[in-house]
Amino acid sequence: MKKLNELIDTKIDVEIKGIKTNSKEIEKNDLFICTDRGTLDRHQFIDDAIEKGASAVIVKKDVGKKKVPIIKVENPNDILPIICSKFYDEPEKKLTMIGVTGTDGKTSVSTMIQTLLGSDVCGYIGTNGYSCSKFNKDTNNTTPDSDKLYGYFDEFIKNGCKYCSMEVCSEALMLGRVENIEYDISIHTNITSEHLNSHGSLENYVKDKCKLFKQTKKNGYCILNKDDEHFNEVKEASNGIVLTYGKDSDNDLYFKDIKILPGKTLFKINYKNKEYEIDSPMAGMFNVYNLSAALLTLFTLGFTFDDIKSKISKLHVSGRLEMIDMGQNFYAMVDYAHTPNGITKLLEYVKELPIRKSIVVIGQAGDRDKSKRKTVGEVVVKNCDHAIFTYEDPRSEDPKDIIEMIIENIKDTHDNYEIVIDRSKAIKKAIDIAKEKDIVLVLGKGNETYQKLKDKVIYFNDIEEVKKSIQERLNRVNTK
Repeated sequence: MKKLNELIDTKIDVEIKGIKTNSKEIEKNDLFICTDRGTLDRHQFIDDAIEKGASAVIVKKDVGKKKVPIIKVENPNDILPIICSKFYDEPEKKLTMIGVTGTDGKTSVSTMIQTLLGSDVCGYIGTNGYSCSKFNKDTNNTTPDSDKLYGYFDEFIKNGCKYCSMEVCSEALMLGRVENIEYDISIHTNITSEHLNSHGSLENYVKDKCKLFKQTKKNGYCILNKDDEHFNEVKEASNGIVLTYGKDSDNDLYFKDIKILPGKTLFKINYKNKEYEIDSPMAGMFNVYNLSAALLTLFTLGFTFDDIKSKISKLHVSGRLEMIDMGQNFYAMVDYAHTPNGITKLLEYVKELPIRKSIVVIGQAGDRDKSKRKTVGEVVVKNCDHAIFTYEDPRSEDPKDIIEMIIENIKDTHDNYEIVIDRSKAIKKAIDIAKEKDIVLVLGKGNETYQKLKDKVIYFNDIEEVKKSIQERLNRVNTK
């Protein structure tokens, strides 16, 4: 609990119990801040917020006299993180802040870091919610806005955490959700064309990604993937000490002698002229990069290989390479891969497995980057034996229109695909047609628990749907 004049320059001393930007979440004595993120202007919900119990409102427009204090500022978006930081007594300065950005690998790297450090001392924020050893909760966004974010930092501190490993998405950087945070360590995984609907161009997308590295402390560290084509741009933007990882020996940490096996990867890393053997349960070449970034982070924090080697075997990222084994005679995997690069890398890995055929269930999100849809269609049919195109968070778009865009360039060249619009039915179809030693891959959603359909959000989880369909198939077999 704080008084308003402790949070902002005013003589008004009403008590503030919490800070909200969504009027639906307002509770008695909350401060309502009317942020404006382009498509949604919160000023139109002031009366609703007051009705629900808001004790004060911060605005940038003239809204007339209300029955609670109204504080006018130049830009509520800018002042939101400052107020939130003050309300929670600057929790971001009490944690070692680790930010991970990139098109692919954010969830994997940030989760690996939490596992290697220990969830008793490290909190995680990202696509899979926010968590530490004491709790695991959902979030609405990969990188939430400040009214949520600083509260999460505060929860971590109260539960004994010293570190925060968080995904920092390009949208959050573009909208300034984290611009008040100075990072101790920032990590770059890769950058490929993505989210152009939000950023307008690849150039803008790269610039927004680079903001994280500008926000790194001077005596902090920027850990960069030297093999990424945008490495030089990220390096140029880096405010902290630059460390690199990759396949060549001129990196601070480099890897070699890679053996990719079903369900595990063996490789060696070299750091400060010392070589270490890695036996990782995180399969695939992409996870060699991800784990290398995480290991370099731990070394930078002062940990030795002996400190962390026993934790490598415990690495697991929910919704990433999630193998589902219910005793069936085929393989089933759920993964979050949804970008052309991520899908390509995953299917390249799958080709190395001792499988017969690959069956992929996939869609593309509505009201998002349309430019990549045709590329996704091409990548999928060229790298799998059979594809089933379905919906994936269509939002305001018609799923049929999205799928038509996905197949636009492959209609006349490929016949190894079909369309099953309903995602549940598409998953069931894939499971039903799988034969012994085939692999079914359900891609795009990972462990997310929702589907966004027009004006509603329904509960939906790919892992649960796969398990349900496998169980139904097993039941049919057992009753014959």
